[in-house]
Amino acid sequence: MSDQIINKSEDDVLTRKVDPKIMRRLLSFFKPYTKYIVIATVLTITISALAALRPRLTPIAIDDKIMNKDFPGLQYIILIMLGTLVVQGLIQYVMTYLTSWIGQKIIYDLRKKIFEHIMTLDLKFFDKNPIGRIVTRVTGDVEVLFEVFSSGLVTAFGDIFLIIWILYFMFDLDPKLALVTLSVLPVLIIATSIFRKKVRESYRRIRILIAKLNSFIQEHISGITIVQYFSKEKRTTDEFEKINREHTDQNKKSVFYYAVFFPVVELIGAVSVGLIIWYGGGQVVQNAVSVGVIISFILFTEMFFSQIRDLSEKYNILQTAMASSERIFALLDEKPAITDSADPVQPGEIKGRIEFRNVWFAYNDEDYVLKDVSFVIEAGEKVAFVGATGAGKTTIINLLSRFYEVNRGQITIDGIDIKNIKQSELRSNIGIVLQDVFLFSGDIRSNITLNNSEINNKAIENAVDNVGLRGFIETLPDKLHHTVNERGSTLSVGQKQLISFARALAYDPKILILDEATSSVDTNTEMLIQNAIQRLIEGRTSIIIAHRLSTIQTCDKIIVMHKGEIKEMGPHQELLEKGGLYFKLYQLQYKDSVIMNND
Repeated sequence: MSDQIINKSEDDVLTRKVDPKIMRRLLSFFKPYTKYIVIATVLTITISALAALRPRLTPIAIDDKIMNKDFPGLQYIILIMLGTLVVQGLIQYVMTYLTSWIGQKIIYDLRKKIFEHIMTLDLKFFDKNPIGRIVTRVTGDVEVLFEVFSSGLVTAFGDIFLIIWILYFMFDLDPKLALVTLSVLPVLIIATSIFRKKVRESYRRIRILIAKLNSFIQEHISGITIVQYFSKEKRTTDEFEKINREHTDQNKKSVFYYAVFFPVVELIGAVSVGLIIWYGGGQVVQNAVSVGVIISFILFTEMFFSQIRDLSEKYNILQTAMASSERIFALLDEKPAITDSADPVQPGEIKGRIEFRNVWFAYNDEDYVLKDVSFVIEAGEKVAFVGATGAGKTTIINLLSRFYEVNRGQITIDGIDIKNIKQSELRSNIGIVLQDVFLFSGDIRSNITLNNSEINNKAIENAVDNVGLRGFIETLPDKLHHTVNERGSTLSVGQKQLISFARALAYDPKILILDEATSSVDTNTEMLIQNAIQRLIEGRTSIIIAHRLSTIQTCDKIIVMHKGEIKEMGPHQELLEKGGLYFKLYQLQYKDSVIMNND
């Protein structure tokens, strides 16, 4: 389902009208703020009543007061009108503040809920969904809902009630003139229907292109080094320009539809006013209708069509919100493929014995990356995995950490199936150092602890000392509080690797995994790490994935993998004596080193 969340629904959104189910889910976010929404609704209904009252007072002012030269009475009516304006302004201020506050609170709750949910999703979801589009869900799509939450729905009630008040007063003043005034409504309904359809399609394309823009920007800024290394700036800019142009064109289309629709509404309103003057003027001549009523009808008509415009715009906001809501709820409905057992086992103090029993695994369908893999790593053993790229080495540690679920077979730690251990408990006992180090914005200390308050200063200092990071730290003016930019861009590969090593060790794991952990560092840094490894693997089960066979010769066991299967297993010297695949890999590396030395 996850790959449909963004790809399939992108083409389907906004192709249908307001979905009642989505609307109910959307309204559920109002529930914690019900009393404030009730207050805001009462305020907006009050505002609409006050707005409709002024035109209703017009015939009284003209026909009863001015025509009869009742100037004190006219002053009284004027004061009432001014009073309604002042009260309306004050209520409008309170309502605007209240609805904006409600909107911000709901958006905060929604964004928090989405982010917390994303954190629970498994890696398979992120394999299939571009990060830029996921970011759009948390930012752009949520922001689209702000106007609906803050004022759209509440003020829409005000618009509807104002229209009701207008219709009530118009029919109360003169039913026949009211029917003549509203005779243009069929034309307005047709124009509004066409406008909604056109804008809905335009908004659909705009939302898709915004997601594409965000995805493109995120991907190419993250890969800016490659872009510049290969002088791809011009081609990347051209690709961006194409998507940006499409987005601009779609926005221009929506602007065009608005530019046509609003003058059409104005024209229909003008025709309605013309009908009032034409029919009402004849009634005035016959003394059937007063001048004050005609003026009141003109004011009501302008107000009526103004509310129709506002409601049309709010309807289109709601349409856009429906599209964003559909994508957001599709994301929230995505269930993690990997969940904790309903009755998890408490493993106690993990010793670190690992066993794979006939494990089969495929990232996609039945394209198996691991095929009937079985091995045992005893507690405290140091075991290496070697093999060509794509042999399945990294998949082993992904499955051990339960980032993915095995298709067949079983993985146990200390005899307990890892499916029966809580994921947090399992991963807290596994320390991992990857070749591609990821550092967060902050400082060195926070990148070691990952803001875990349970890791004290002593544990941090020990980790720094054990990995040989102390020398580098002492050269920095702020020591452990030295600022780290996004992805550690100001640090060398070796420095980042040492920090990641300290991070793994600060958590004091029972199982230590090194995935090509020394392949990207210089010789001096590698020596620091190798010396640290020799001291730190004592008492820990250690798994080392390496291409440099020279770094794993002292391992208790070496497991040779080829195309997802275990081909050989044993100590370094024993595998060499077999003269099999490991011997060939060793010979190949030795040959390369000889050639390099001769050069």
